[in-house]
Amino acid sequence: MSTKKKPKYETIADEIRKRIIEHVYPLEHALPDEIHLAQEFGVSRMTMKRALEILVMEGLIYRKRGKGTFILQSSFQKDRINVISKETRGLTQVIGDRSLRSEVLNFEVKFPCQEVANHLMIELTEPVYEIRRVRYVDDEPYVIELTYMVANLITGITREILEKSVYAYIQEDLGYTITSSHKVIRADKPDEYDQAYLKNDITEPIIEVEQVVYLSNGKPFEYSFARHRYDKFVFSSVNIVK
Repeated sequence: MSTKKKPKYETIADEIRKRIIEHVYPLEHALPDEIHLAQEFGVSRMTMKRALEILVMEGLIYRKRGKGTFILQSSFQKDRINVISKETRGLTQVIGDRSLRSEVLNFEVKFPCQEVANHLMIELTEPVYEIRRVRYVDDEPYVIELTYMVANLITGITREILEKSVYAYIQEDLGYTITSSHKVIRADKPDEYDQAYLKNDITEPIIEVEQVVYLSNGKPFEYSFARHRYDKFVFSSVNIVK
């Protein structure tokens, strides 16, 4: 399946996001204005506006009337990863230039239980991948993921892919577009996996994110539980008041 080309405004948003993460733009100064950025990227002001709106929705930048566009400094808390509640990017994209590796604890194809089938909108006879991984950022354990994916939809998953970026494989190799997710975020007590792999003490809480992720055709392809170390993540909610 051929890879769908990104819209120009998304490509520009990716580049500006990269510059922000790499501190090309100083935190205390306004970003270049829309006119200058549009000239730099060779696009219309409307396209530039759409690119910046993506970063506003992600909670990376904000606008001050009459003063310009600024980087939201709370997005750069030391030693913590900021996850925006609206975003559907995988951890590989969220961490920027920090190193990431994945340890696969379990990988098998099986038939789903009723709960998994309901969330993925499939029959009990349709196989799913059951995947459990530990994700390490700069060689520190940050999160354990238990993921169910529709095997007939997300074809060709291998252990090698799981050790890298599953979302990159889905979008770049399979050619799908991941568009939305429904998340439930809760605090929980650490279980035996958290204590063994995340090095969580029994008294330390876990932040669990339960989510269903959808493709652009409206089909759910992932139902997952990601259990995060409380001291390594910040979850932000962005609300735009009009």
